Amino acid sequence: MSQLFTRLLLATEGSEFDTGAEKMAFALALRCQLPLATVVPLVSNPEYEALAPQLAARAEQDAAQKIAKLREQAQAAQVTINLRVRRGEEPYLEIVEEAKSQNSEMLIIRRRGKRGLLANLLVGEMVSKVVAHAPCHVLIVPREADMWSRRVLVAVDHTEDGRPIVAVAAGVAAQCGLPLHVVSVVAAEGLRAPSHAVVTQLVEQAQREGVAAQGEVRVGKPFTEILAAREASGSDLIVLGSRGDSRIGRALVGGVAQKVMGLSEFPVLVLHFQPPTHIHTV
Repeated sequence: MSQLFTRLLLATEGSEFDTGAEKMAFALALRCQLPLATVVPLVSNPEYEALAPQLAARAEQDAAQKIAKLREQAQAAQVTINLRVRRGEEPYLEIVEEAKSQNSEMLIIRRRGKRGLLANLLVGEMVSKVVAHAPCHVLIVPREADMWSRRVLVAVDHTEDGRPIVAVAAGVAAQCGLPLHVVSVVAAEGLRAPSHAVVTQLVEQAQREGVAAQGEVRVGKPFTEILAAREASGSDLIVLGSRGDSRIGRALVGGVAQKVMGLSEFPVLVLHFQPPTHIHTV
């Protein structure tokens, strides 16, 4: 089977909160025998550099130390990294632009930085903006997360839009030799039957690809039931679909995807498709 993703991009600021994403990116690059493109965004603008040159110089020195450490870690992991530093006023813009310039297929990034108000329910602001505007799929990695090795869970709506989402999730499961769990969450019991029919078709789709798959329909709040399904199934990777247009920026705030990403202690892969794919996770 050919590689599902061949152009990986790690976005990191070299902080303690980036360690999970860095470890995950190294593991993926090593497993797939791929070079790892890496972008380090630095906050910078002419006014800041003119008014506070000493602070700007110190920031550059700190960044240089973090970059040197990152190169050492990559070498120890036997991974070749192609590292680029991008300077700008908005780190998320630099990350998104680098993903565009690299034609990346998967962007790997931390979940959040320093804890703040409602930190348990929120993904970091910078990360949320990256997820909202990225031109590719985004893998959000909690600080303590490990490479998935048990089961892949994919959450879909009870519409035809679930097919490309399940196709990617099944591909990830197949490459790792893992089973797939398909879950759809509906708001009322009366919607269970039509959703079950769709889930059955999606499970059969995955099985035709040689993946051991099963599915279920749950009734309740989507983010609560998705997380409950992850725990019950023993999955250690969650795959969600997302809109590919500008509306996602607003939809993520307080939305199902935001809560799943913020509350899950396991990696969450958010898929972007064109044309936009509409599912309940946003």
